[in-house]
Amino acid sequence: MIIPKGKLIIIGGAVDMGTNLGSQENIIKPNYLKFFEQGILKRIITESAKQHDSVVEVITTASQIPELVGIEYIEAFNQLHVRNVGVLDIRSREDAKREDFLERIRVADVVMFSGGDQLRLSSIFGGTEFLQIMKTRYHNENFVVAGTSAGAAAASTNMIYRGQSHKALIKGEVQMTAGLGFIDSVIIDTHFVQRGRIGRLLYAVASNPGMLGIGLGEDAGLLITGGTMMEAIGSGLTILVNGRKMAETNIYDVEMGSPVSIKNMRVSVMSIYDKFDLAEYQLIIKKSVKVDGALAPDDN
Repeated sequence: MIIPKGKLIIIGGAVDMGTNLGSQENIIKPNYLKFFEQGILKRIITESAKQHDSVVEVITTASQIPELVGIEYIEAFNQLHVRNVGVLDIRSREDAKREDFLERIRVADVVMFSGGDQLRLSSIFGGTEFLQIMKTRYHNENFVVAGTSAGAAAASTNMIYRGQSHKALIKGEVQMTAGLGFIDSVIIDTHFVQRGRIGRLLYAVASNPGMLGIGLGEDAGLLITGGTMMEAIGSGLTILVNGRKMAETNIYDVEMGSPVSIKNMRVSVMSIYDKFDLAEYQLIIKKSVKVDGALAPDDN
């Protein structure tokens, strides 16, 4: 197994950036999301080797409003005193071949995939030199790859790209395809708690029980280091669906359009500072305390 030297940060969407991006994307953000100063975007920067001097590139490919999204991210990172922020407005496979874009991705310290439609990410970047440069740097350098919403869902080797929540446990409703491939053996779903997507992940894991299902709530994220250690960041919740000890399912027997049965699927919940070790398949729940009005891990 190749241990990546880079860091992967996946976010469930509607991340509190201190801006109005959530409302622009028609996502309701609860009042308690006050994690700008000590939140996910700040963690992205602190995990970068150059921190505030980082070169950050925002990839808006998944979004239907790329100009607006790009501006919002530039302003958000600027508030964190990160000034070298660019937007890669890639809308086609032809755009992904541009040498100036390839050169920018070669020198970036942090790459941030915005939300939108994950199928756009897989179909535009799949098999390209652009993606290969990113993956090579992720494996061999202290390179941070982050993604929110669609950008998170597409980070794994296999991704969900379609499936209505209320019909998710009907055979054939949840559809999957190849993702960008930064992490194996997991399936990621986003806006998980707010949009009631537990059925989508149960179905996906029942059909692939060797994979860990990761359901990221809004303003919830995972920092993944060494390709295996996942730390919960942000104010939201992350749901883990573990199918390794699933006793039985009829997913392979029933006809298309029929309901699916699943017996003994294991579900866990992660909140800030909790960790999950993919190598050992162990959840480590961390205590937290308030320091100057903010949560911090209790290392005692």
